[in-house]
Amino acid sequence: MAKSPSPNENPPAPTRGDRRRNPEASRAAILQAAREAFAEHGYARATIRDIARRAGVTHGLVMLHFTSKEHLFLSAVPGTRDLNDVMAGDPAALPERIAAAFVDRMESNPTGDPFVALLRGAASNETAATHLYTVMQAQSTAVYRTALTGDDVDIRVGLLAAQLIGVTFSRYIVKTGPLAEMTADQLRDRLGRILRHILFG
Repeated sequence: MAKSPSPNENPPAPTRGDRRRNPEASRAAILQAAREAFAEHGYARATIRDIARRAGVTHGLVMLHFTSKEHLFLSAVPGTRDLNDVMAGDPAALPERIAAAFVDRMESNPTGDPFVALLRGAASNETAATHLYTVMQAQSTAVYRTALTGDDVDIRVGLLAAQLIGVTFSRYIVKTGPLAEMTADQLRDRLGRILRHILFG
């Protein structure tokens, strides 16, 4: 009789047969493979075929689950995929939650962040970066609409994204200037105040 895994043991990785029969196993394998591929090659050079090979599934199955490389990237990496968690809670404290989540994520591991991928991709593949930004903006705006009201939500979300992209470039890519010299706590505080002005006026 097969031994059942103890609560402290990790469950066995799904086999290729499991992935073909189980959509959730397929999705999990694809996301893990995507994280590895994007971390190794960056957004522009990672390919759906390589991700499918790593996951042990077909190219078509990847597209069935995620429809495009942009959607797969945003589902796999931190940032936009965590936005629903940031939205939860008191809307009045939203700017501070956004600032804290952004700084915490970037301080721990900026390599695969969507803003970093966007900026680096723009330098090597403008078309790919444009597609990624368009999908990021549409996805983020849809989530922000659950917490924000008014006719200018698109504009406010666009300004918020521009602010975060600017901080990403200064602190986490070129790593120079006053933003790069701040402590993480100082950045959270300043950024929260700026985002409050952008979102609420």
